[in-house]
Amino acid sequence: MNHTSTPINTCDLDLHYLRLLAKSFPTVAAASTEIINLEAILNLPKGTEHFLTDIHGEDEAFRHVLKNASGTIRRKVDEIFASSLREHERQDLCTLIYYPREKLRLMRRSEKPEAIDEWYQLTLNRLVKVCQNVSSKYTRSKVQKALPPEFSYIIQELLHETEADPNKGAYFGRIISTIILTHRAEEFIEAMCRLIQRLAIDSLHIVGDIYDRGPGAHIIMDTLCDYHNVDVQWGNHDLLWMGAYAGNDSCIANVTRICLRYANLDTLEEGYGINLLPLATYAMETYAEGDLEVFNPKIKFVRKYYTDKEKRIIAQMHKAITVIQWKLEAACIDRHPEWEMEDRKQLHLIDGERGTITIEGVEYKLKDSYFPTIDPEAPFRLTEEEQSIITHLHGSFIGSEKLRRHVRFMLHHGSFYLVRNNNLLYHASIPLTEKGTFKEVEVGGVAYKGKALLDRLDRLVQLACRHHSDISAEQRYAIDFMWYLWCGPSSPSFDKSRMATLERYLLSDKEPQKEVKGWYYRLQDSEEICDMILREFGLNPQGAHIINGHVPVKTVKGEKPVRAGGKLLVIDGGFSKAYQPETGIAGYTLVFHSRGLQLVQHNPFESRKKAIAEGCDIIGNTVLEEWGAHRLRVRDTDKGRELQNQVHELHHLLKAYRSGLIREKG
Repeated sequence: MNHTSTPINTCDLDLHYLRLLAKSFPTVAAASTEIINLEAILNLPKGTEHFLTDIHGEDEAFRHVLKNASGTIRRKVDEIFASSLREHERQDLCTLIYYPREKLRLMRRSEKPEAIDEWYQLTLNRLVKVCQNVSSKYTRSKVQKALPPEFSYIIQELLHETEADPNKGAYFGRIISTIILTHRAEEFIEAMCRLIQRLAIDSLHIVGDIYDRGPGAHIIMDTLCDYHNVDVQWGNHDLLWMGAYAGNDSCIANVTRICLRYANLDTLEEGYGINLLPLATYAMETYAEGDLEVFNPKIKFVRKYYTDKEKRIIAQMHKAITVIQWKLEAACIDRHPEWEMEDRKQLHLIDGERGTITIEGVEYKLKDSYFPTIDPEAPFRLTEEEQSIITHLHGSFIGSEKLRRHVRFMLHHGSFYLVRNNNLLYHASIPLTEKGTFKEVEVGGVAYKGKALLDRLDRLVQLACRHHSDISAEQRYAIDFMWYLWCGPSSPSFDKSRMATLERYLLSDKEPQKEVKGWYYRLQDSEEICDMILREFGLNPQGAHIINGHVPVKTVKGEKPVRAGGKLLVIDGGFSKAYQPETGIAGYTLVFHSRGLQLVQHNPFESRKKAIAEGCDIIGNTVLEEWGAHRLRVRDTDKGRELQNQVHELHHLLKAYRSGLIREKG
């Protein structure tokens, strides 16, 4: 298109805006240079996006996936050195890139002192080649911003020169040898490895559930807070923690219960500074008697060792907070009869003397009937001590500085859904009716459905998590609703008939434990339904995808992550060790690069120590490859469309300069 031949039309672009734009580009030369720069960027290959979901506190496995870029780094090392390095040498190089400091320590122990300089020379040359490859799809400016300041100039020189250049070979070689001569080789190697990790992933999408089960959710959140480009689509477990920070006591009790259930005290105590001593003291006194088998912590996948005495104390705390939770939830249900969750109030159905509970007219034997704080005359009333415990925990959660930082990150970088590059991301569901239409959900007395529902809930979460000294009625409702988002039947982050917590704890009979999934889960294999959802969020179904997590894909039972003719990708493969017996694998990463989509399956991650010492990786098979007809460029992305709009506006500015409508400055 010949932009200069079109006559200026001030209706096309507001003259006031052009004058504002002229402040940034005050001359024809400045505007032209920016157009040239943007047009060049538009023709670069699309950056690589990585999609992960349901991490559930597995910090070691998560950080390993970031370090190896879901296998991207290994594939690039294999491509570059396929003919020059043996398999074990390529693996050693990859392990060095993932864990440079630890691998360097092992190298110093194994290499002879006289051979170390030669090892440095070989390794630095190899790392430069890998770094040149991973940086090739970015502008020099973008790479420069990612460089470690102390080595920025040297790395820039190495990235844009080569030993093969007859005019620069000696120059390149001298840089490498001088790094070694000045005893800076190890620091430089570590900096190069970090840079390779950084450039291998352009943007990271976490499709919900960072929290729960695993011991390191706070460590994962620290990693994400410092990550260069990341967004989060909130999962029900994330919303539960956000609700706890907002001051919802039912959320606080649930968070504490789940941590105790999985013996995950590190996240509470070390991660967020939640003092559990008052709960422990109370629980040891109140539940000194009785069988605690039902409340024994699940320690099979816990990294930390607990003595029998410690396990008993955790079980007592677990039982105490669970009873408190059931009472608090009943109060929340009473405040909101419109939620129609009356069936979740069950303590009055317990017959302590007979050791039974009657649900929907059927009497069931309880596995545990010792509940000394449940008054048959007022079963939902907190005792004075229980009220003191929840008051103390309330203050700890809303006063935790680290939790505040993490929730603020979730608010700034997160949402219920995201539309990005022809993909629709949300954690769990879009509530549907039996007929396959969008289900209306009442929020604050107004019915919402589809995209409007998620937009409304997005605003509600933002309101709930803003601490104020005076809480308005609207904010109080928002705080209460955080618990509904966790377990409400029509919540898009849950979408089941009920959360049968009491039934799972206290009954052996499986029938009352059933949680019937919403219609979304029963209709999601339909291409027609997926097309309807994609259109609702402004996407053309042709070539678009829905990316989900929440429900683990049980590959051992033949379930597939790719559904609805490839329109729906369910990428929860069991990152959490607690889910891996059900799934048969250890998670998925969806990788979307310039050539198309790849769904990569993870093998179980044993330990960081084993990954360093033995070079063990966790990348298994590629279960989906969807290649495009042509290589995607930046211009094919959402960012590219923004840049093309900027180019369009700058061309109008040029016309305004050349027509005299706006004068150049300087």
